Amino acid sequence: MSKEQEFDVIVLGSGPGGEGASIRLAKEGRRVAVVEQQTEVGGTCTHAGTIPSKALIWIAQQLVENRHNRLHQAAGMCLRVGFEKMMEVVHQVVRLQIREREGYYDRNDISVLHGRGRFTGPHTVEVTGADGVPRPYRAAHFVVATGSVPHRPADVDFSHPRVVDSDTVLDLEELPKSITILGAGVIGTEYASAFRHLGVKVNVVNMANRILPTLDDEISEALGYHLREQGAILYNGEAFDHLELQDDGVVCHLKSGKATRSDVFFWSVGRDGNSRGLGLEALGVEVTPRGHIRVNTDFQTAVPHIYAVGDVIGHPGLASASYDQGLMAGTHIFYGHRRYEPNKHIPTGIYTIPEIGAVGQTERALTEAKIPYEVGHAFFRNLARSQITGQTVGMLKILFHRQSLEVLGVHCFGHEASEIVHLGQSLMSQPEGGNTLLYFVNTTLNYPTLAEAFRVAALNGLNRVAKL
Repeated sequence: MSKEQEFDVIVLGSGPGGEGASIRLAKEGRRVAVVEQQTEVGGTCTHAGTIPSKALIWIAQQLVENRHNRLHQAAGMCLRVGFEKMMEVVHQVVRLQIREREGYYDRNDISVLHGRGRFTGPHTVEVTGADGVPRPYRAAHFVVATGSVPHRPADVDFSHPRVVDSDTVLDLEELPKSITILGAGVIGTEYASAFRHLGVKVNVVNMANRILPTLDDEISEALGYHLREQGAILYNGEAFDHLELQDDGVVCHLKSGKATRSDVFFWSVGRDGNSRGLGLEALGVEVTPRGHIRVNTDFQTAVPHIYAVGDVIGHPGLASASYDQGLMAGTHIFYGHRRYEPNKHIPTGIYTIPEIGAVGQTERALTEAKIPYEVGHAFFRNLARSQITGQTVGMLKILFHRQSLEVLGVHCFGHEASEIVHLGQSLMSQPEGGNTLLYFVNTTLNYPTLAEAFRVAALNGLNRVAKL
């Protein structure tokens, strides 16, 4: 095997996890190669997941703001954009992100091997490119960062043009008049919100009794209320039975006997680890039935020189967390031990309209753990910034310990919620004793801003315990 085919580390996948690992190792002087199945780097996050979906949601948000803009209303202005033009904007953003990521690999002298990678031995992978010719490569260490794929049951015909999932929904050539979304998790609710604001009739079939059941109850209920108010139809506590495919539509039959008919059916029920066909099992790497690779706290598999990070290992399945995992795996490969601990407080951002941001414990979890807590609220309708911008829907809540005033959770629903929540995350990450409600009470924040909600909520919460 020639020197050109030997590396210190080979990373499978160029999404956030693979990017974090490869760049970290390259900066430490290691000779690194990244295997990417697609013709361009970025992984599913850039090509079909986070980036294009959030770009489409942003377009929907702009259209909503245009309809509610006071000056536009006074001038009789109404913005109308066809779906083809929307997707042009989405693709522009994707191309910009691809160029950014290509620059990262070029500047760090990381070799990108395009093709499908597969382990043929404990220290060798075979990469089959577009020409169909397999080429062997060798390395001392490997990082599997191949991401995830939509879970596709055998009894659903995903080859039908009216049946889509999160990897194919943006391949639609035109905006449907109606869509049924099975699944009310993050992906399902984000697309439900976006499509509804683009004028599509939306049905959401949810197997749980409420949407996004892992969220704080109050936030979940608020989103459900606003989706309904916006015109979406929610079927909670329903189980999928089968699809009836027709030339001009799809009928989704539920086990309760109900049925929905729409132009397009969107399967949004879970994602599997993208590990099948990699040859991992033959090496002794443990893989779950849903394709997720089992790792230890240092992201090592059962074969210590093979690491795995990102969505392929399962929870939390966030691009931000995947990148951090890649950094930590790269650090462990280079030093042989941890250099720092992962952040315990990973924020969640859900890009519905309005947005959701959350970090820390929920009220339900605190109640079940019998932790004495109190709540401080700030409603956007009372904030000067919200009144100026017209974005008055939403609220921020702080959960804190009644005695120590330690901040235990921050949950936000409203405009820029995914940004606002970071202030709560930063405080919660402070050493013991520095994370209390008094920080927000005593800190001067810009006025008028949405961040002011933290001070309003803190004062509201402090009043609750001061009167006891």
